[in-house]
Amino acid sequence: MPRKKNSRNNRNPSSKTNSSKRKFELQDGETIDQCLERIAKEGYRPIRRTEEPIFAEVSENGETSYQPVDRTIIFEAVPAKHEH
Repeated sequence: MPRKKNSRNNRNPSSKTNSSKRKFELQDGETIDQCLERIAKEGYRPIRRTEEPIFAEVSENGETSYQPVDRTIIFEAVPAKHEH
């Protein structure tokens, strides 16, 4: 007799959420609060904040090195659920 598959093992919890996630980058001259308002206006809710460094190439005495000069703030967001 064939065994019944466990439905819990067949679930892929990230399959639905990954397709609906969206990234929002903090724009030049925009505050974090303004970015969060923009995310909310587009119907999303932030779930993660990441910062990525921006490097500049610096040549000194014939050697090239990379120095951090700025950062980019990125919010990952999912669609907001509307409560009735």
